[in-house]
Amino acid sequence: MIPRHGALLAVLLALAPAAAAQTPGASGGAQPVGEPQAGEVLRDREFGVSARAFGLQRDVEMFQWRRTPYGYVQEWSAGVIASDAFDPAYRNPDEMPLPGRIWWSRQVTLDGRPVSPDVLRAFGEWRSFRPSFSRLPANLAATFQPDGDGLSSAENPLRPQIGDLRITWRRLHLPPLRGKVTLRDGVWVPVPTPEAAPAAASSLPAAAPEPAGWRWRGWYWLPLALLAFGGAMALRRGRGRRPQ
Repeated sequence: MIPRHGALLAVLLALAPAAAAQTPGASGGAQPVGEPQAGEVLRDREFGVSARAFGLQRDVEMFQWRRTPYGYVQEWSAGVIASDAFDPAYRNPDEMPLPGRIWWSRQVTLDGRPVSPDVLRAFGEWRSFRPSFSRLPANLAATFQPDGDGLSSAENPLRPQIGDLRITWRRLHLPPLRGKVTLRDGVWVPVPTPEAAPAAASSLPAAAPEPAGWRWRGWYWLPLALLAFGGAMALRRGRGRRPQ
């Protein structure tokens, strides 16, 4: 028969790794249960465009000349195409008359806790949508007209002229974040990637391989082992005091 103190020691040692595995950080940190929620309506007030989203982006393109090995072509571009070296008949405007912009939501929550803006930038996906232009200011309504999912300053959207603008909007979508974020000081942040580890870590000597079977996990086993050892010693002293 196994001595009582030996059985107690075996049980406590068997429970040690399980208890350690349930401590914070042993399984990679807390994981979200629900879906992220956008708590505010973002607005592009210049055009009267709004959306309840994690982010709102205004994309502006201008119709311009581009020089190719085969000659000059016309195309939409989000940036100014430098044309100083072009033939005079193929010059572009020197600047964009209207900038693109991004509005980030500051009230994103997940399971009732705030989400870091780093999460939006790391995992957000921009998706096009057609907003309502019912609140387009009168001065802009005189310049722009609906064109597909956005607006165009061209009199005939099928035949734009050099310098015409095309404006579209996109909303930021967040996919399920389980396994991608973790709680840090009560805020959801991206899970660190191996590339984000300090460079000095690669120069540290490799740890000795652990024996097969269950593993010790840091210092968590120490109080339990000491308790088992103390119990075994108490039983041993008690036996020593028994009358012969």
